[in-house]
Amino acid sequence: MRQMSSEEKKLYDIGIADFVLTDMMLYLDTHPSDQKAMEYFNHYARIKTQMEREFAREYYPLRKDLAESNRDWRWGSAPLPWEGGCN
Repeated sequence: MRQMSSEEKKLYDIGIADFVLTDMMLYLDTHPSDQKAMEYFNHYARIKTQMEREFAREYYPLRKDLAESNRDWRWGSAPLPWEGGCN
């Protein structure tokens, strides 16, 4: 297996945080009053947002709301699926 680039590693880590959040949302759907779970969810939501902001500064925004208009417009600079962007 080949070594991941820094960009790929950061995308992988964002994917892990996203998985945790999805799993927590499913849990909270059935346990809406679990305060510890809500704190855990909020903690990982902040982590994921920070990771996405750092990724956007370094590479390109993953969401339109992270595209900074005071810098070079890089919203369209992400590789497209047929260019290997979703591998």
